[in-house]
Amino acid sequence: MIEQWRLRAGFAERLSRMYGREVPAYTTLVDVSREVNEDVLRRRGTDAERLGSIGRVTAERHGAIRVGTPRELHQVARVFGALGMHPVGFYDLRDTSASALPIVSTAFRPVDEDELARNPFRVFTSMLTVADARFFDDDLRSRLDAFLADRELFPPELLALADRAEAERELSDADAERFLELAVGAFELSADPIDAEWYASLERVSAVAADIGGVRSTHINHLTPRVLDIDELYRRMTGRGIEMIDTIQGPPLWPGPDVLLRQTSFRALAEPRAMRTADGSVRRGALRVRFGEVEARGIALTREGRALYDRLLGLVDERAASRPAIERDAVARAVWAEHLPTTEHDLAARDLGFFTYHAVPDRPADGGRPPSDLAGLLDGGWLRAEPIVYEDFLPRSAAGIFRSNLDDAGRGDSTRESEGGGGAYDADRLSAAMGRAVLDPFALYERQRDRSLALLPRALRPTRAPRHQGAS
Repeated sequence: MIEQWRLRAGFAERLSRMYGREVPAYTTLVDVSREVNEDVLRRRGTDAERLGSIGRVTAERHGAIRVGTPRELHQVARVFGALGMHPVGFYDLRDTSASALPIVSTAFRPVDEDELARNPFRVFTSMLTVADARFFDDDLRSRLDAFLADRELFPPELLALADRAEAERELSDADAERFLELAVGAFELSADPIDAEWYASLERVSAVAADIGGVRSTHINHLTPRVLDIDELYRRMTGRGIEMIDTIQGPPLWPGPDVLLRQTSFRALAEPRAMRTADGSVRRGALRVRFGEVEARGIALTREGRALYDRLLGLVDERAASRPAIERDAVARAVWAEHLPTTEHDLAARDLGFFTYHAVPDRPADGGRPPSDLAGLLDGGWLRAEPIVYEDFLPRSAAGIFRSNLDDAGRGDSTRESEGGGGAYDADRLSAAMGRAVLDPFALYERQRDRSLALLPRALRPTRAPRHQGAS
């Protein structure tokens, strides 16, 4: 019998092979990521594995897919449920300033520590906001609804196997093989001709809308390895003649702790696609929709830490507005240095980052009682703090990556202020569509931290000072 985590690992590995065949530059990205990770490990030793073992980091992937309707979202949730993956977090990419896109998203991933350690595969999953009048007028919405209702993304056999795997938490060898074959096949790029006129009508709104609603299937949009030095990877990829997007999204490179998530990608490549014209003939065309993303993960921030991060982004925007674009990174580094703790110790003591806490077993016995506050326990050497890796995503960064790989901006941005609201797209709506709750990522990190804190009272009993020789 094949357990869920082995199904998940097998799916990630097969998906990676498939995507490498379809997008050869992705294989280059994986190879360069591995080279960089090996170099960092040699240079930094065990410190390089502070946010995950090299085995985990090397195997780690996150994918991205896009669906069109609540029904399709419900079905893909069943597929990922078979792999022990749960929807975590709600991301509204319509509300990301200049990078606004007509999609809302969640991320399917494991949530338990042991499952993450075994294989932390994630899939950032976006759904088209067809009801948002700021992007789609009544006529286009009606046509889009009809088109999406008429397609089938996931075959019934795949969904039946998925339901069994989720209920029983395993599949037989034969069923596991069939499930993986069907699941990977559901995310392959289709060779079926695309209606050129229909695709173009959606592309005028957004290239993302066209990629979701202009075709009769879905596909893996990008697959992302994890790297320990994303700046070095960016330099090496550029040195190989691969065109990268202009920036690394997320926090800047600075001397302090790595937090949250940094991402970049090579630009979407023009891929040949069959296009059906109005007269019914099929011609050879090309679309730019798939790209190669890479990520570097840091420490998860608490709610207070995340609020500070968001404020700092606003401050960077404000200060960089009157400066050349090339100076934005320098501005961001200066802002970080002004406002963020420069050490993990201070990040933990100020409760800005998530850590697990462990009693120091070899602390010299001095007869003292442990302080009652976390900062005092850390300062006094009673505890050591181990960082919790950030397992989730940043909406502004995701939108920036997507936008950087589009052929054009479409007209979605210019219509966002038109009459008619954006529709009640929120975490509750996605939960209802999937029949399973969208989990709060902060609550998951808090649970992990609090489990470690619950063990401390017993481990932190007052120590007795050693008796001097000759004392009675």
